[in-house]
Amino acid sequence: MTKSSQDELVFLPLGGSNEIGMNFNLYGFGPAHARKWIVVDLGVTFGDQTTPGVEIILPDPEYIEAYADDILGIVLTHAHEDHLGAVHWLWPRLKAPVYATPFTAFLLREKLRDARLLDEVPITEVPLGGKFSIGPFDLEMITLTHSIPEPNGLAIKTPLGTILHTGDWKIDPDPQLGEATDIDAIRKLGDEGILAMVCDSTNVFVDGVAGSEADVRVAMNRLIAGLTGKIAVACFASNVARMDTVIRAAQAVGRKVCLAGRSMHRMSAAARSVGLLVGIEPFITDDQAKYLPENEVLFLCTGSQGEARAALSRIAEGTHPHVKLSQGDHVVFSSRVIPGNEIPIRNLQNKLADRGVRLHTERDTPGIHVSGHPCRDELKQMYQWARPEIAVPTHGERRHLIEHAAFARDLQVPQQVTPRNGDMVRLAPGRAEIIDEVPAGRLYVDGGVVTAENGQALRERRHVAFNGMLAVSIVLDGKNRIVSGPQVRGLGLAGDNEYPLGEAMDDLAEEAETAFKRLGGDQKELDDSIENAISRAVKKAAFRIWERKPVVETTVLRV
Repeated sequence: MTKSSQDELVFLPLGGSNEIGMNFNLYGFGPAHARKWIVVDLGVTFGDQTTPGVEIILPDPEYIEAYADDILGIVLTHAHEDHLGAVHWLWPRLKAPVYATPFTAFLLREKLRDARLLDEVPITEVPLGGKFSIGPFDLEMITLTHSIPEPNGLAIKTPLGTILHTGDWKIDPDPQLGEATDIDAIRKLGDEGILAMVCDSTNVFVDGVAGSEADVRVAMNRLIAGLTGKIAVACFASNVARMDTVIRAAQAVGRKVCLAGRSMHRMSAAARSVGLLVGIEPFITDDQAKYLPENEVLFLCTGSQGEARAALSRIAEGTHPHVKLSQGDHVVFSSRVIPGNEIPIRNLQNKLADRGVRLHTERDTPGIHVSGHPCRDELKQMYQWARPEIAVPTHGERRHLIEHAAFARDLQVPQQVTPRNGDMVRLAPGRAEIIDEVPAGRLYVDGGVVTAENGQALRERRHVAFNGMLAVSIVLDGKNRIVSGPQVRGLGLAGDNEYPLGEAMDDLAEEAETAFKRLGGDQKELDDSIENAISRAVKKAAFRIWERKPVVETTVLRV
C-alpha cells in the first residue's frame, strides 16, 4: 500500500497503560478523518474490595465503538484473561474478525460457546510465526516465551514504519513446553528498522532475569520427592509448562494426579488440542483419589490467589466435596502473589495452616516459581535486538511506565512516550507525541449485566457496605391514620450493652412517627412526601447515634 501526505500511524491504549491487566490496544493508519484500525488484545481485570459484587471489569470501548466499521480485525497475542477475557463481552459492540494462534483460538472458542456467540464470531487461526495482512497492516506473529503456551509478539508493518508489539514475554532459554524466543526474527526486524516498540513493563524494577521453567522443574522434582502425605500444588492453570512439571514430578514418585478446578480441566484440554501434555498418565477423578493411599495422590489446584470459589479455597474451608487435607499434608504455592491479593492469600494460608497443613511458598522454598515477565537484563537484551526509534512502555502502572522510559533512554533509544489509557500517540510522521485524549473508562460485569463504572447499583452497594441500611414501614388507613408502625429494622448497624440495637430501632421509630405527624393534611395524602419526610428524619437521627449515614428505605402501606 502506498502512503499519502495525510497518512498518520497512531497508537491508542484504552486499557493496560497505567495499570497491569485489562489490555486493550489500538493501532490506526490513514488520514485522521478516515483511519483504519486494528485491535491488539481485549482483556479484563478483576474486582476487589472496592467493587463489592463485581468480579470482572472490562475496558470501555465507547470511543472506538463509534468507528466500529473501520475496525479491520482483533488480534490476540496470547490466552491470558487480561488479554482475551473481554472478547465475548465486547465483540457485539465491535464485530470485527478475530486472529489468534491455535491454543488461544481453542480457549476463545470455549468462551464464545458459553456466550452463545461461537457461530457469529469469525476466527482465523494463524500458525506460529505466521504472516497475514489486514488492510494497510502487514502482520507477523513473533514467537516469544511467557507463562502460557503460544505467547506472541506482533510485528505490525505499515507504509510509515514497523511496530513491534511485544505482548507479555520473557527470555526463557529452556521453556520446557513450546518454542524458545525467536531471536532471529527479532534481529531481522531490527535490521530492517523498527519505528516503535510497545513493550511489557511489569518487572522493570527487578534486576537480573526472570528465570527459566527448567529451573522450576529441578526444584519441584526435589520438593515433591521429599514429601509424604497428600500433596496439593496451586498454580495458574494457564501455565501449562508448570502443570507439566508438577505432573511429571508426581509421576516420578508414583503419585497419581487429580485436577481440582474447572480451569485446570479447560487448560489441559486446550493444551492437548495443540499437542502438549503428551506422554503423561491419565488423570484420576476426585472420587478415585479418595480411595488411594495418601502417598500416592497429588492434587493440582486452582486458587493460588485466594479466589473464594476456587478449589483450594474450598479445600481450606473444608467444603470441597472430595478433597480433604489435614495434619501431615502439604500445599505448594507455585505462583507469585499478585499485588492486591495479599489479604485473601494470607487468609487462605492461615486456614490451611490451622488444619495442620504444611505450606511451601517461593519465599521458603526457592525455585518453585519464576515470573513470566522480563526483568531489566531481559529488557536490555530485547532493546539490543530490536533497536527501535521509539520506546512506548505499556502493561504497567504509572511508576512502571516512567521507569521503563528512563531505562530505554539510558539504553540510547532516541524517543520515549508514556501514554495513559486514552492518550492517542502519533508515531509517524514526525516525532512521537500525544496528539489527542479520548474516553477510556471501565465497565463492570455485575450479576452478568454490563454496567457503567459508577452505576447506581454499585454506588448504593458501597454506601450500604460502609454505612448500613435501615428499612422503615408504616401502615395507614383511608383517613391517613397510623394503623401499624412505624417499624424500623436495621442491617449492618451496631449495638452494645449500654444502648442495645433494639432500643435504637425503637428510638428511630419514634422519630419516624414524629416526622409523620408533623406533615400537613395534604402531604399525608402523598406517599412520596411521607416517605421522604420519614427517611430524612430517620437518617438524621441515625447519624446522631452512629455517626454514619445509612441508606434509609421507607415504605408506606395503605389499608
